[in-house]
Order: sequence, then C-alpha cells, then structure tokens
Amino acid sequence: MTSYRKQILEWFQQGYLKKDSLAEALCLADAEPSPTDWRQFVDRLMLWLGSIFMASGVIFFFAFNWQEMGRYAKFGLVEFSLVATVAICWKLGFDRLSGKAALFAAALLVGALLALVGQTYQTGADPWQLFATWALMILPWVVVGRFGALLLFWVGLVNLSLLLYFQTFPRFFGLIGLLFSTENLLWSFFVFNTIVLCLWELAAQRRISWLSERWPLRVLAVASGGLITSLAVWAIFEFRTFGLAGLLVHFVWLTAAYLFYRHKFQDVFVLAGGVLSAIIVVTAGLSRLMLNHGDSAGSLLLIGLVVIGLSAAGGYWLKSIALEEGQ
Repeated sequence: MTSYRKQILEWFQQGYLKKDSLAEALCLADAEPSPTDWRQFVDRLMLWLGSIFMASGVIFFFAFNWQEMGRYAKFGLVEFSLVATVAICWKLGFDRLSGKAALFAAALLVGALLALVGQTYQTGADPWQLFATWALMILPWVVVGRFGALLLFWVGLVNLSLLLYFQTFPRFFGLIGLLFSTENLLWSFFVFNTIVLCLWELAAQRRISWLSERWPLRVLAVASGGLITSLAVWAIFEFRTFGLAGLLVHFVWLTAAYLFYRHKFQDVFVLAGGVLSAIIVVTAGLSRLMLNHGDSAGSLLLIGLVVIGLSAAGGYWLKSIALEEGQ
C-alpha cells in the first residue's frame, strides 16, 4: 500500500494526475487505510492509553488523597494494582500486545510503590536511588518481556538516575567527581546513549525481532545526536576551555551515521537529524566568527542565507534518497 501511495503522489506532483482525481486514484489502488486498519490503530491506541492512564490514575489517586488515606490503604491500592497487572500479563502471555501493555503498566507501578515506601517510612534515600532501584527491579521484566518500549523506558530511567546523581553529588571525590563534573556530564550521557544505540542496532541487524522496531532506535539516535550537537556547539563558543573534542567527535558521529544509515541500513529520519545537526553546528560556527567582528546586520543576513541554502540543499538530498528507495 505504501509503494502504491508513493507512486500516485509522485504522479500528482509531476502533473500526470489532476487534484480532483487524486482521491479516486488512491481509492482504486487501495492506497488508503481500510476500515480494518483504522480499527486496529484505534484498538492499539486505546490499549496503550488505558494501560498508562490506569497506572497514572493509581499514582494520582493516592497522591491527591494522601492525608485522608491510611498507610495500609495506600499500600493495598498500589500492591493490588501491581499484582493484578502482573497476573493479567501472565494470563495473556508476553507474546501478545495486551500482555506487553500490562507488563508496561506493572513497571510503572513499581516506581509508584518505591516512591510510596520512601514517603511513608522517610528512608532518607536520595531521588537518584529511587530511579536506580526502579531500573534495577524491572530489569528482569525488560529481559523476559522482549518489548522495545519497555527497554527504552529502562534506558530513560538510567539516564534520569545519572542526572539526579550528578545533581546530588556535583563534586564527589576522586574519579567520580571528574566523571560527573559539569563540563563532562553531557559526555557521560552521550557515551551511554550512543553505546546503547550501537548495541541495539547490532541486535536489529542480526534480526532479533523484538529489537527490530525502528521508532525506539530513532529516539536513541535523536538523544545521541542532540547530545553531540550540544557538545559541538559548546566547543565552538568555549573552545579555549574545552578544546575541539566536541567538534571532532561530532564530525566522526556524522560520518558514521551517514555510512550506516545511508549505505548499510537506510533511515531517512536519522539522516534528516544529521542534516539538522550539521546546520546547527555550521550556524554556530558562523555566529562565533562573524558576530564579534564587523557589521552585525550584514552578518545576520549572511548567516540567514547560509541556513536557507543548507536547508534547501539538505531537503533536496533527503527527498532524492526517499524517492530512490520508494519511501
């Protein structure tokens, strides 16, 4: 259906089809979503929204009624919901989408239970310990569940744990303090998320089915690319302090992304992110060179023209790649 739709839209752009005939052509080619497709989409949307809203509703319910509810009522509500979702997952099985949704809701409720323990007994634990423990406790579910969204959620918990740890101990002693100093925090996140992205892509290339979905990989690619872009811009404006390591690694990242996502496994979304990253870095470099010298109005005009030109060239290149593969 996707290839037919693409071909018809190409004919429309080339003038072979009139605007009045476009809808009829898509209908005749069966290139529009069928009622069955829409029903499946709505079923999945309601399933995921229901699972997430159920877990969120339990959390907000006892948070809103904190003063009115006793200790046992709070624990009973969360633990009953947690046991119920795990039982539903066990009954439905990990291979069914409904079972995976129940497992995801159970993973959310584990965090609610840990927060409830901390608030009720005033354990004195730091926030980073809550999220680190949460990630550790649901790790077996991530392994046995074989579900990309749950794995991505676990990666987010690890990132949040690192961030909160840095905020709690900004200047810890020895190597830990060096690793989590302010100037190296982005490097820590970049290295972690890039390693996860590479390992996940390796598993996807080896055709591990539950790791082959593209949207979690694209989220990780956005995280990795956004971090290295920030480091490159930081290097441009603070190169006397931090050197040019950010720019060099940014160039290596762009080159690796181009070689893999253009020739090994084509992904226009990630390539578009690479184009955007390159435009940001080039714009930052021009701003650093030109705005501190000479006419600022003329410099801004030139920078604007460069951004427009690079955006147009990048858009043309991406469009040619998409048409080449019929995406």
